[in-house]
Amino acid sequence: MNWYLFWVVIYVLVILYFTVKHVRHKDIDGYLINNRKTNTLPLVFTTLATFVGGGVCMGLIAMGYTSGLAAVAIGIAYVIGFFILYFFAGKIRNYGAEHNIYSFVEYLNRRYLKKHRSSSFPKAFSGIISGINILIFFFLTAAQFVGMASLLHHAFSVGYPIAAGISFVLVIGYTALAGLSGVIVTDSIQFVVIVFMIAAIFIPGILSDTNNFSSLKGLDPAMLNGTSEGLLFLLGLPLLLAPSVLTRMDIWQRTLAAKSARTAKRTAWICGLSMLPFYIIFPLVGMALRVDLGAGIDPNHATFEFLAKHTAPVLLGFAVIGLLAALMSSADSFLNIVAMTAVRDFVSWKKDGITKAKSFKYMRIAVFLFGALALTMALFFANIVNLFVAGITMNILFTPITILALVRKDVYKYKFAAFSSIVSGAIVILALFVYGFVSHDDSILKMAFIPATLVATIALFIGLWSHKRKESRLK
Repeated sequence: MNWYLFWVVIYVLVILYFTVKHVRHKDIDGYLINNRKTNTLPLVFTTLATFVGGGVCMGLIAMGYTSGLAAVAIGIAYVIGFFILYFFAGKIRNYGAEHNIYSFVEYLNRRYLKKHRSSSFPKAFSGIISGINILIFFFLTAAQFVGMASLLHHAFSVGYPIAAGISFVLVIGYTALAGLSGVIVTDSIQFVVIVFMIAAIFIPGILSDTNNFSSLKGLDPAMLNGTSEGLLFLLGLPLLLAPSVLTRMDIWQRTLAAKSARTAKRTAWICGLSMLPFYIIFPLVGMALRVDLGAGIDPNHATFEFLAKHTAPVLLGFAVIGLLAALMSSADSFLNIVAMTAVRDFVSWKKDGITKAKSFKYMRIAVFLFGALALTMALFFANIVNLFVAGITMNILFTPITILALVRKDVYKYKFAAFSSIVSGAIVILALFVYGFVSHDDSILKMAFIPATLVATIALFIGLWSHKRKESRLK
């Protein structure tokens, strides 16, 4: 019996059920933020499913295979970041409800610009913020497509481009119809699947391949002490990535969807406590595979190689389709956010705005268009580790201006300083990304966030200093 096909049928039936159920949601609040009524448990599940879902799982396994425990630094950074989020989550949720905002980008626009005016600056400010955030989630969505295509390629022996195309159809169909309300439900299911795979496959496989961890001693010392990507990478992630949790659009969407401020705060600390074990286990899977098979396999295929070694056909089929579901869960979440950001930002430029019905229609069209662009990126840059790292580190650029917006009431006075911060940081990181991709130098891609964030921070402080100096002269 073809167990892949069996589990695909089960999976498709479940997805069709939830698609039909959630396609009835015609209001934009339900589509984007689940009507701001999400309780703690589903909010925890959907948040964790995004941060420890299929793309993260496969990305960290691949990174563990190539870099060892350096990947754990990402998890440590996120744990710290969620505890930072705890202090702002209630404020973010209530501000969103009071001012009817749906996203991180809308928050920055509201705080720094107050209201859009006829001048070109508000459009430039909101456009650069939206554009960078969209690019971030292009990288992350493309990473999901690479992971899905890799699994389908192995499971059904189809070519990588065809597998990527199938992934695109699956993700676009569900995302365009169900929105966040559907994503939250499927995230909960897929998070349970990931936990089952860890308990039933990953942990026993790690112990078996490493002889209860004793064989890890044979790996390069840099893989064991976390310095494979360099000491700057190891130190830079907890210092710079941790506060960037405050700038993740997917976190903002879920925080804004919370039933109350208390729910938002409770979700933050529960996720912080729950996340680290996943970010330790996934790299260990890659390291166990490195011990067992050496350095000769494609990191993109590391997850499937491990699963094939440690599962019988029926469980392998379940695991592959479960990972496929988890990858789709993250991809539809990311596309939902990208479409919302693009359309809502465009609407804010129009004096009379557009109706909610048109916004709803445009978001579904945007899901298709942005999904197609992410698919193109996945076809030309089929490296799940590089796409994953590029996405999560580019987000750090927004940290300085976001913290300023959260702690200052008069932050609109510093809009030009914030703009210069984002533009300067973006120029640096995009230049390094282009060079890294063209030269195939992975180390540049992984380190680009450090100089870019430093430049963005310095530019912001220069802007603040310049504004205060100008104010003092006027007095």
